[in-house]
Amino acid sequence: MARVPYVDASDVPDEYEELLESSLQGKPLHVYQSIGNNPAVLAGLRSFLGSLWTDSGLSDRERELVILAVARETTNRYEWHQHVNIARGVGIDDEVIAAVGAGDRGPLDGDETALVEYALAVVRGEVDAVVHDEVAARYDDEAVVGIAAAASGYEALGGLIDAFDLELEPGTAFHGWDPR
Repeated sequence: MARVPYVDASDVPDEYEELLESSLQGKPLHVYQSIGNNPAVLAGLRSFLGSLWTDSGLSDRERELVILAVARETTNRYEWHQHVNIARGVGIDDEVIAAVGAGDRGPLDGDETALVEYALAVVRGEVDAVVHDEVAARYDDEAVVGIAAAASGYEALGGLIDAFDLELEPGTAFHGWDPR
């Protein structure tokens, strides 16, 4: 049982109701329903996360590789589960998803390897000149900021998910770190 209740649309002011739903799935998600206990925070977080999707300078594939790597690094099952589905939707195959889940960079190209390694260094607090120079040789400054922001933003979201001990939505089962 989650540590905070999952609010329904009737529990929040009208202007926040749509924030409880996934824009991709069109249904409420536990992550948003839990944060909805503080609608203003939910609104700010959804705005921030939305900007990471649309303004990060990353392709959909790159964004999802960052999020999957962060979810795996932090062992956040809920975030991983949600983003396996999203990654599949943007064309990332299960072999690549499983490799990220196993810490295997084999299926990734050089740019994607640098992207994932940089995201993990951000989460671990281990960005040094070598790690930065590797990613900066492959991505412009806008994308480097986007990678760091996405890694940090999804690490923070994962912290909320863990603090609230969120369960997967009813009718779903964890894909596993290797979804094949």
